[in-house]
Amino acid sequence: MKANDLDRKFDEGAEDVLDDLDMSTATRPNKEQKRVNVDFPVWMVESLDREARRLGVTRQSIIKVWIAERLERAG
Repeated sequence: MKANDLDRKFDEGAEDVLDDLDMSTATRPNKEQKRVNVDFPVWMVESLDREARRLGVTRQSIIKVWIAERLERAG
């Protein structure tokens, strides 16, 4: 099926377009993960943990959000 046909079906709202997609091969561009190791001073980890607990999120989540916010401002 061509993209235009899929768009038309979606826009018409009459059909379920998910049946036309192979979700096993779906990807999210620019969302691939790459593991990196970063060493932080103990005081920084403790501060991150306090803020993460206050917000009810994980340390990793708060680090990702804060870095993403900074990169968006810098870009």
